[in-house]
Amino acid sequence: MSTTTMAALPARNQSKVDPNNVNRAVKSLLKWWDSKSKSQKNSEQLENENENENDGFVYLIVTVKRIPQLDRTNPIMIPLPHPLIDLSAEDSPELCLIIDDKHKNKITKEAALKKIESEKIPITAVIKVSKLKSDLVKLEKEKRCCELYFAERRLMPMLPKLLGKEFAKKKKNPIAVNLRHGSWKEQIEKACESALFFVGTGTCSVVKVARLSMGRKEIAENVMVSINGIGDSVPGKWKNVRFLHIKLLESMALPVYEQVGQP
Repeated sequence: MSTTTMAALPARNQSKVDPNNVNRAVKSLLKWWDSKSKSQKNSEQLENENENENDGFVYLIVTVKRIPQLDRTNPIMIPLPHPLIDLSAEDSPELCLIIDDKHKNKITKEAALKKIESEKIPITAVIKVSKLKSDLVKLEKEKRCCELYFAERRLMPMLPKLLGKEFAKKKKNPIAVNLRHGSWKEQIEKACESALFFVGTGTCSVVKVARLSMGRKEIAENVMVSINGIGDSVPGKWKNVRFLHIKLLESMALPVYEQVGQP
């Protein structure tokens, strides 16, 4: 981890993870990825694999001792030095907003689109909850794949049932946005610039922390910042963190931390 990044962290967040372990693990994963890419002889097969959006991510696997009693619909957000989503890029990914058009005090789709345009909010599609499934099918037919889904806060309790099991398998939990108070743009940009730690129903959770398109140093810095942020945010803090691993979609999980000497 760079000196600058380390200096930015407060003393209470002093990491229990050796940056050298992270650097070695990142180097090994990138070496594996490079070897896998070079051995791919069938260009059509390579193209098909690259269509899988998850291939380009580095994941942090967090194993805790006790399942945290947290709101599972809202992630812990850890600001990253190198964001996963570049909102300034011409080919920035699709971001979708689900609005509640059934409530008496509803925000209409037309009003939402007008606000998005006037305030330059990085949302590319607005979906009404009354047409949720049909609009999602339409986006899929148009081959528009949303990188992140945002939803009006009051919709969060009902969304898992409305979205169904197939959507849940994609691991794209919608992120709550307060459309009544606060800046839409700030809330959405914060999520795009953070690692999103959704607490699972078990002791193990998976967090996207970097992209393979980043350099090795950038990946390692993102991993370290994510580790420190999770260690300081999860209930029980570091005492509740049992293991930390990093991996790619199809690679082995490489250990970077194991708690020892604690019951």
